[in-house]
Amino acid sequence: MDDYDHDKVDEFVLALLYLTLHDSYRAWKGFDWDVLDRLYQKGWIDNPRNKAKSVVFTEEGLSRSANLFQQYFSKQDEKPR
Repeated sequence: MDDYDHDKVDEFVLALLYLTLHDSYRAWKGFDWDVLDRLYQKGWIDNPRNKAKSVVFTEEGLSRSANLFQQYFSKQDEKPR
């Protein structure tokens, strides 16, 4: 299945990684390797191909992840922080 909007999937995965944020900049890597590789190529996470069970956000990736999480998953009546 390759007929989908990869950029949109990447944004949603980046937003969902924010749910598992720990140690200020790490997130559990429980997503498809192709998506994680694309996030790495876009500069949003460090190389996910290692033995760690989590990925490290880049500064840009962490900021983008937080913003996308707010954009996609905040309740409509809540004001952004």
